[in-house]
Amino acid sequence: MALQAALILLLGGFLSFMAGKNTVGRVEEIVKPFADALSLELWDITFTKEGTDWYLRIYIDKEGGVSIDDCVELTHAVTKPLDEADPISQSYMLEVSSPGVERELKKDAHFERYINSDVMLRTIRPIENVRDFNGVMTNYDNGNITVRLKDGKEITINKKDTSYVKLDDFDIADF
Repeated sequence: MALQAALILLLGGFLSFMAGKNTVGRVEEIVKPFADALSLELWDITFTKEGTDWYLRIYIDKEGGVSIDDCVELTHAVTKPLDEADPISQSYMLEVSSPGVERELKKDAHFERYINSDVMLRTIRPIENVRDFNGVMTNYDNGNITVRLKDGKEITINKKDTSYVKLDDFDIADF
């Protein structure tokens, strides 16, 4: 409880700093200290409109996997600070979850962590009439993703030229 009170006090100092940040950036500044205190990694934050509703989605991770209790605990920890800081002017629904299997890799740290892992990616524009690729990510350097395809050929694609890059870690046998 004392930790939560101390973190809430720190939020006051962030308010002027956050004024120039986008919505997700402001939310991250509020949520990150709470995730850190709970030994959770902030994987991603999205703020999207679906139909008439807005959703603030906070994706968390930790060694050994995320439990429903982790999601509930972070939700309870951040609800009041988010309401008090009010970084989002409209109504929204807050969701906290694991990034799950086939998680999207977005940050440099994600790519670096999953070198030598199976990935699937989609390019914005076709390469030799193909947009979807699967293989092992063998390198990530300065935004360039190198993937060894199933046929042994290697391709290098810049992250900005992809629609998405996801872990290819789903196996029906696991369920």
